[in-house]
Amino acid sequence: MMHKLLSAILCSLLLLGFFVSPASAQDRSKEIRTLMEQRDREIKALIGSKKTFTEQQRSQLKNMINGVIDFEAMGRSALGPHWNKLTPAQRTDFVNVFSEIVRAQSLADVDMYRTQVAYKKISVQGDSAYVETQVTYKNVPAKVNYDMGYKGGKWRVEDIVLDNVSTTAGYARSFQAVVRKRGFDALMTSLRKKLQQVNTAAAK
Repeated sequence: MMHKLLSAILCSLLLLGFFVSPASAQDRSKEIRTLMEQRDREIKALIGSKKTFTEQQRSQLKNMINGVIDFEAMGRSALGPHWNKLTPAQRTDFVNVFSEIVRAQSLADVDMYRTQVAYKKISVQGDSAYVETQVTYKNVPAKVNYDMGYKGGKWRVEDIVLDNVSTTAGYARSFQAVVRKRGFDALMTSLRKKLQQVNTAAAK
């Protein structure tokens, strides 16, 4: 009797999962599309036809452009096996410096945020999603895809893939090579110098 009851419960759960999951994935796909489209609209509205921006506007743009990025997840992937060897303080320091470099570099060419974005496909599986888009920048079409994860009640970007080239993989090759050869402190010294350079360039 107990065996039959457990079988019935298991069958019910499987059926529930079978029928609910596709609808849930579809809802999540819509949620992601709404998030990304709203972000795109807000960026374009702030940029407008401006050629120069106040410091406040630049700060707003950085937040709009990068607010959807999970820098901890991106940094953890970029450091690979070296991440587990770091102390909590070292991880925080790394993520802070790394994210500030990305944020500063994101305003190097504001015109690219004026391009129209076509959402081709959004694939959702559990708490992971892959967003495929196409943009045309300076008459050159390009694929810009986003690897996303759901954490803390929000969808966040964990990798940006430009024409099939992973941004995080590029960071990984560079960062891990430095850590292997010269250690984590050497990487942080290099990153702080890079941050100083990009901040100096942005101030000109």
